[in-house]
Amino acid sequence: MAANFWTSSHYKHLLDQEDVDVVNTLDKEKGITLEDFKLIKMHMANYILKLAQQVKVRQRVVATAVTYMRRVYTRKSMAEYDPRLVAPTCLYLASKAEESTVQARLLVFYIKKLYSDDKYRYEIKDILEMEMKILEALNYYLVVYHPYRSLSPLLQDAGLNDLNMTQLTW
Repeated sequence: MAANFWTSSHYKHLLDQEDVDVVNTLDKEKGITLEDFKLIKMHMANYILKLAQQVKVRQRVVATAVTYMRRVYTRKSMAEYDPRLVAPTCLYLASKAEESTVQARLLVFYIKKLYSDDKYRYEIKDILEMEMKILEALNYYLVVYHPYRSLSPLLQDAGLNDLNMTQLTW
């Protein structure tokens, strides 16, 4: 892993905002607008956060999972890959990548506990199958550079070392 973002492979694979906020043609045919697309991604990021709070993983795992989800939807459509299954699968994959492994059965348990809606009902095999599809969609590129290590020195340089500011930036 690179010592800073500007020399990392994450930076070399970075996409422009115009490339990220593009609605796939399959999604357009289903009537999903750019605004809907952004709202769905935001909702799924919150879904990942709620699920992560239940299984008690670190913030870094949540950030990685959200990054994976956003990367998937730069290449695949929501019509192909159901966001309600992609979100927990990204959390599962991120927990492995960040060495804080969460069992798929635990995710399934908390999904059922949090959401009574049948649209969110997935089994362990669904998550494991989607994991392989997500890995392919990501081209097996799982490196994510997080600014957490750089955050403390940055705040000190800015003269903002109080505890409230640190928690706010997290």
